[in-house]
Amino acid sequence: MLSFLIVLAVLFLGCFFIYWDNNTIAVHEETIFVPTLPKEFDGLRIAHLSDLHGKEFGDGNIRLISAVCNAQPDLIFMTGDLIDRASQFHILPELADGLTAIAPTYYVTGNHEWAVRRVPELKKLLREHGVRVLTNEYELWTRGDAVLAIAGVDDPNGPADQKTGIELRREFQADCSLLLTHRDTVEEYATWGYDLVFCGHGHGGIFRIPIIDRGLLSTNRTFFPKYDGGAYALGENYACYVSRGLGNNTVPFQTFRLFNPPDLPIITLRASA
Repeated sequence: MLSFLIVLAVLFLGCFFIYWDNNTIAVHEETIFVPTLPKEFDGLRIAHLSDLHGKEFGDGNIRLISAVCNAQPDLIFMTGDLIDRASQFHILPELADGLTAIAPTYYVTGNHEWAVRRVPELKKLLREHGVRVLTNEYELWTRGDAVLAIAGVDDPNGPADQKTGIELRREFQADCSLLLTHRDTVEEYATWGYDLVFCGHGHGGIFRIPIIDRGLLSTNRTFFPKYDGGAYALGENYACYVSRGLGNNTVPFQTFRLFNPPDLPIITLRASA
């Protein structure tokens, strides 16, 4: 009887931990030094949301919206995979309204939105609720004489003939350029000509190994992905921030995170160390 109770207690605690680990938003501050960032934009704060996968943190995603609001960002970036299924469209209006009331909010598609096959409808809905959808396009922000570019590209699951990130970069001049994209192909972006790239897709390795804090699996189910979350610098003038994501896949079946709570990085950009 005692052994049975011990096993029952362990199972209960294990289930409780997994629930807590998948529903507690890990808000953390990050600082990235960008050599090309003009002093006029020094201290810019960005909330980076990625890979929600239709998850709701409270009614209307109120806990997620509150966490973003408390961080007081200047900009909010959403780097794809907001939803997995058409049945999750209902979460988008309240989320978009909540985020855009806090700060200018930008969005690019991930692979899962294209798999749903309703991307035009999705983009229209987000725009109607104030989100700035970047479809292989850019916006320029000016402060004094300084120019900051915010660019975004659709996921490769989109049209085969779409404009590439390299082609988009050739269209504008700016002192510093930020790119929103979805896939965590960090080394590829080093050749595109942007100063700082924001992406997700990898879910932090899905299951993380405690103590050494390494991701176990890539989304391609290979072991120990090289870029499993955080900031990476390649060369003198390029960096990439990979979000560990907020949700998890629900297609083809619901999965869970382990030692890998939902990730909400708040990134402050600095002009020099």
